[in-house]
Amino acid sequence: MKITSWLIRLALALVAVVAIAQAPAQAQTLRIGLAEDPDVLDPTLARTFVGRIVFAGLCDKLFDLDEKLNIVPQLATGYEWGVDNKSLTLKLRQGVTFQDGEKFDGEAVKFNIERHKTMPGSNRRTELSFVSSVDVIDPSTVRLNLSAPFAPLLAMLTDRAGMMVSPKAAKAEGDKFGAHPVCSGPFKFVERVAQDRIVLDRYPGYWNNKAIHFDRVVYLPIIDQTVRLANLQSGQLDFIERASPSDIPAVQRDPRLKVSKIVEIGYQAIYINVGKSDLAQKSALGRDPRVREAFDLSLDRNAIVQVVMEGEAQIGNQWVAPNNPFYAKNVPIPKRDVAKAKALLKEAGVPNPSVDLMTATTADAQKIGQVVQAMASEAGFDVKIRSTEFATSLDMADKGQYEAYILAWSGRADPDGNLQQYLQCKAPQNYSGYCKPEMDDLISRSRTTLDMEGRAKIYEQIAAIVAKDRPIIYLYHRNWLWAYTAKLSGLRTVPDGMVRLQDLKLN
Repeated sequence: MKITSWLIRLALALVAVVAIAQAPAQAQTLRIGLAEDPDVLDPTLARTFVGRIVFAGLCDKLFDLDEKLNIVPQLATGYEWGVDNKSLTLKLRQGVTFQDGEKFDGEAVKFNIERHKTMPGSNRRTELSFVSSVDVIDPSTVRLNLSAPFAPLLAMLTDRAGMMVSPKAAKAEGDKFGAHPVCSGPFKFVERVAQDRIVLDRYPGYWNNKAIHFDRVVYLPIIDQTVRLANLQSGQLDFIERASPSDIPAVQRDPRLKVSKIVEIGYQAIYINVGKSDLAQKSALGRDPRVREAFDLSLDRNAIVQVVMEGEAQIGNQWVAPNNPFYAKNVPIPKRDVAKAKALLKEAGVPNPSVDLMTATTADAQKIGQVVQAMASEAGFDVKIRSTEFATSLDMADKGQYEAYILAWSGRADPDGNLQQYLQCKAPQNYSGYCKPEMDDLISRSRTTLDMEGRAKIYEQIAAIVAKDRPIIYLYHRNWLWAYTAKLSGLRTVPDGMVRLQDLKLN
């Protein structure tokens, strides 16, 4: 009886050992702190920078960017321009599936491009306006037919216009797809709790699974920069994007943490409602370019960068930075001139105009608002800051329920992505409501001009008009500042600011 009991205990112990030996390794979770809560997780409808960070784990694109902004393959393995550059033929990666198991092929590409172009509320429509039709040559080959040569097209396909969602899921969910997105990226959607977390789990069928080393990614929106950093320091987060410039010295002194930085391809600016709603004509700032010039001249960009960004930015006055080959040198950065600003206000008959300045509740936006308020007051402006939750502020800007609005644009690899959707008449993100036929014509010409010198000359004309009308007052170009645990390796610093999860590891 005793022997039988001992044998049973031994057998159970051996079973336990075998079970432990066969158990999977402990699941690894990467926890990323975000500066805001993203908007809808549908690449056709989405418009926030922080949403693109989540999409980097959720939705692969036809092409991607490398550290030098070269266009590299992702879901498309190659391309060829057609006769007169009026078509683009793509070779597609084979063996790719969406996160619902559906096959990625030419028909899926056709569906996605057409969805981007026709879905109500699409923010990709103008990005793909030159694509007149899509032909499926075979399951691994598609041809995009163009109404005219379109210089920015490849760059567009490295972003949301090139993101591929499951046609089956998109048809089933309709306009609710963003609540349950299904893409072709390395991680599949699990849940979202607004203002709290977005959870993605590893997709076992991902085509490049050998580059993925996490089982789960959790994105945590934490608006307060101090709280975000405290969570990193305590080990509750592994990575934070857009760390506060004032926190960088402390992070660099901490041996448990690391910092990476790179100059963005976007900009920080103040948008002016010049025609988005009736409010534009009720505002001196909105109806009179002299008042906008005075507002611009009241600002000291160097001082703003020092106060707000601790020097971690490059001043600018255009949609690209001064070191960009497409920067228009005929329109240099204006110097602060309070006396001229006062003279312009007097000439306009409004020596003390009031300005309702809408800002997001993020720390950077608040700081910019306070500095702008102080500087502009010296020229006679009475600036009142209206702090608004980020997604709500975008909605209000879209409806023209603002006078001036501080907003950062994350930028695009091709300068057209920083320009067209904000300054062309019917562009979906034309928050200023700016509409000028001459500008529309120049932007259209810049998009169909393939040689760099020709495009640069057109941008000089555009810059001159923007400097005169000032629907947008560009301030500076930030450094992307990332802080993360020293255990994290494989991080790639690409100027678009996306956190690419491929090859990331926690050692």
